[in-house]
Amino acid sequence: MESHDVVKDYYGKQLQSSNDLKTDACCDASAVPDWLKPLLSNIHDEVLSRYYGCGLVCPTNLRGARVLDLGSGSGRDVYALAQLVGPEGEVVGVDMTPEQLEVARRHQAYHVDKFGYDNVRFVEGYIERLDELGLEPNSFDVVVSNCVINLSPDKDAVIAGAYNLLKEGGEIYFSDVYADRRVPAAVAQDPVLLGECLGGALYWNDFLAIAKRQGFFDPRLVEKRTLEVTDSELKAKVGAINFMSATYRLFKLPKLEPECEDYGQAVIYKGTIPEMPQYFVLDEHHVIEAGRVFPVCGNTWMMLADSRFASDFEFIGNFSNHFGIFPGCGGSAPFDSLMVVGGDEGSSCC
Repeated sequence: MESHDVVKDYYGKQLQSSNDLKTDACCDASAVPDWLKPLLSNIHDEVLSRYYGCGLVCPTNLRGARVLDLGSGSGRDVYALAQLVGPEGEVVGVDMTPEQLEVARRHQAYHVDKFGYDNVRFVEGYIERLDELGLEPNSFDVVVSNCVINLSPDKDAVIAGAYNLLKEGGEIYFSDVYADRRVPAAVAQDPVLLGECLGGALYWNDFLAIAKRQGFFDPRLVEKRTLEVTDSELKAKVGAINFMSATYRLFKLPKLEPECEDYGQAVIYKGTIPEMPQYFVLDEHHVIEAGRVFPVCGNTWMMLADSRFASDFEFIGNFSNHFGIFPGCGGSAPFDSLMVVGGDEGSSCC
């Protein structure tokens, strides 16, 4: 049975609710922020019960945005995002499993009545073949995905397709499962492990290589958690492999550099995003307090200045002066032990 057929069978026929899962990989263990709880309470119970995500894929500042959900399933994230983008925005869900789509579509009228507007649609198709679905290139502000890309047999094609559909300055904001090493064939081909989001998990370093190869030059880790395989039979099959759930954001900004370079720049967050009035979280290393000058590398500057977040920040500096690698953010220079500013220690002549 091909991997697509295995996944369709698992999510369309084997699983009837999240209670049927054998691990905690495909369930939301993240703390739900207060601003999101009222949105989830508006979603139909059956849609919620058929939720199999591994994290939160509701980034902030989406009012009026056009969002694409890859592997939208029963539609939980689509209906949460629909409330965030509002009547001026649109959310498109793509999924290959007819049974999941049937649940999502069956409750569409319920959510129209609940929200007071209809701004969602669902498309049946494969996330590796986004170019076949009639979606316009460069037309989405954000692409999300929740514990689905690991199920794909061609992850390069998924990331490449998403890049093509995003506007410049847009981003993929997604949660998925990763391994601390390359998963062996016996694990990858096991139907239950694949369905439980473990068999298809990428070695984290291979994922970073794919992201950069497809044009997302500076992947940013937002949050992570360790996954526990509690089923004894499955635990024996995976052996010593460790699995993590992680949320990444990948910006479509062609001028991003391979490393975080220092141009003497800084930003000030205005506190204007309703979901984050006191501080803005870009990633796990950039929590920017409102009203405070926050030094940033050139890449972080572009992620804020050339995206939907531009009006929420003040920007100090430019790209006219370069000061080397950004301390504590980029990689270390290979000559650090020889370089002493303002002195001649360690200098040598060859």
